[in-house]
Amino acid sequence: MFSSLSDGSAVPLFALAALVGYLLGSIPFGLILTRMAGLGDIRDIGSGNIGATNALRTGNRWVAGGTFIGDAGKGAVAVLVAPHIGGDPALMAMVAGAASFLGHLYPVWLGFKGGKGVSTFIGINLALFWPVGLLFCATWLAVAAIFRYSSLAALVAALATPVYLFLFGRADLVPLSIVLVILIYIAHRDNIGRLLAGEESRIGSKK
Repeated sequence: MFSSLSDGSAVPLFALAALVGYLLGSIPFGLILTRMAGLGDIRDIGSGNIGATNALRTGNRWVAGGTFIGDAGKGAVAVLVAPHIGGDPALMAMVAGAASFLGHLYPVWLGFKGGKGVSTFIGINLALFWPVGLLFCATWLAVAAIFRYSSLAALVAALATPVYLFLFGRADLVPLSIVLVILIYIAHRDNIGRLLAGEESRIGSKK
């Protein structure tokens, strides 16, 4: 697979996959849907984040659900479309998946201030290897049901994802997973601080 990296003719294909992935990932579904629903700018609501958890703080579950589906979907679409560009299909999928994740975290349209990547991470994992994507969701639901903290559930499920991939024999996806998990933790650094201080908002509460 990685022998393709030494092929100079493949570089434009990688760049195209990265561009497509980034542009898909940078679509701010949370912002679009809250405005379409007449709820204003999601960046002025709750935590100011454009993701599904903050969209839920609008009180509109349809907007929150649509945000989750959109954010997960754009990661999945990037992974599924990229192999058709050409080159090594598996590598192209990973490049586009990583780029879509970066697009969500750092969208050019919003001054590089985006979401925290959890929904997009789910979509990427479902498209790359769906059993681990489902295990992420199951882990998130279990932790959220017990502790009622969306951020904690995301952090635990994300940390478990590289382990799940390794146990399923998908060591080829572990390096990418580790990088994305590190980015998730960086994006959640404020949440981690509030969790440690006992000040994090619980699921269903308005910030």
